[in-house]
Amino acid sequence: MGPGVIYNAYQTQTDAFQPVRALGKVFHALLSPLAGIPGFGAFSYLAAFWGLMSRVGLTHHRPAFGIDRVTVGNQDVAVTEEIADQTPFASLLHFRKDTATVYPRVLIVAPLSGHFATLLRSTVRTMLADHDVYITDWHNARDIPLSAGGFGFDDYTEHVIRFLEKIGPGGHVLAVCQPCVPVLVAVAAMAEEGNPAQPRSMTLMAGPIDTRVNPTKVNELATSKPIEWFEKNLISIVPWRLKGAGRKVYPGFVQLIAFMSMNRQRHERAHYDLFGHIAKGEQDKADAITTFYDEYFAVLDLSAEFYLETVDRVFQQAQLAQGAMEFRGKRVNPSAIKRTALLTVEGERDDICALGQTVAAHDLCTGLRPHLKRHHMQAGVGHYGVFSGSRWEKQIYPIVSSLIYSSNGV
Repeated sequence: MGPGVIYNAYQTQTDAFQPVRALGKVFHALLSPLAGIPGFGAFSYLAAFWGLMSRVGLTHHRPAFGIDRVTVGNQDVAVTEEIADQTPFASLLHFRKDTATVYPRVLIVAPLSGHFATLLRSTVRTMLADHDVYITDWHNARDIPLSAGGFGFDDYTEHVIRFLEKIGPGGHVLAVCQPCVPVLVAVAAMAEEGNPAQPRSMTLMAGPIDTRVNPTKVNELATSKPIEWFEKNLISIVPWRLKGAGRKVYPGFVQLIAFMSMNRQRHERAHYDLFGHIAKGEQDKADAITTFYDEYFAVLDLSAEFYLETVDRVFQQAQLAQGAMEFRGKRVNPSAIKRTALLTVEGERDDICALGQTVAAHDLCTGLRPHLKRHHMQAGVGHYGVFSGSRWEKQIYPIVSSLIYSSNGV
């Protein structure tokens, strides 16, 4: 099938299922009150069935961050989500706290890899207690008109530079997963140019700086085929009835299917458990599962240029690690970084970005003095545990915050 046919087939099926989802919501709402009445036990299972039917399918809209308050010290402080800057491809979101206290400004650079920036909701919420937080909110490529032009690896890097300049001198940057490479490229370019907005600290978390080290299944997949195979088989064209009609993209639904196939039994079990929790009225347990999948099933399309260039330059050629990476036609020189403190974080059980791939940044940043470098390997966590969950909050975050505060006056 051609690139346009695949996406059209998916969108047609999605549209056709909308009435089923709507009916599911109606019947679930009608049957749920009856489920708890003695003698009406069968309605529990019917309510659970229609509850699952209402959730069939994916969404292409960013979920809300839902962070309107945060605890700062012993105070409950209001948080307002604002757009500090915007391009056709991304918004710079600012989580402004209702307080006169001045905190270190931190730009969190979210992955552009099939999900929305809200995947880092817990990262943002944790950081907000002690920092002035901004995040890159990447837009869904299927909603960006062709008139906006293309968006490749260098465009991503330029967005990082632009947003750091918007935040202003004295800021800090934290990258999670995929953006670790363009963030290091951006900081190196800013350092070489003497850009006054170059960050005081750079935290790289579970990112593919050198994918040749301990290659994972993700790395092996990227290197198992020539780049032409990825372009021919994974790139689609946005259907005419969407805002981004005609744009070539790597669809988020393709990546989601690939990820779910890697852990198919786990996802099947989760939905079996969800059915049981709903039927038994175990709302808290059901909510925990639905909250996760509401985020997981919200998918974002990547521009074809960015996806293919990332596969080629980061995963297949490991250009940055081999000293061959160029940004806007000029060789990237990480050794130019001399003032930005560096922290790398890896998870012991990370099966997406393995141990050794992120710490490789230290070998590239030869211009940094030893006291400006630090590495942390978190025991017992996988990829997502590096930036969410209890170990992120209690063990990793204090190290990240300590680096930011210790380098805030550099």
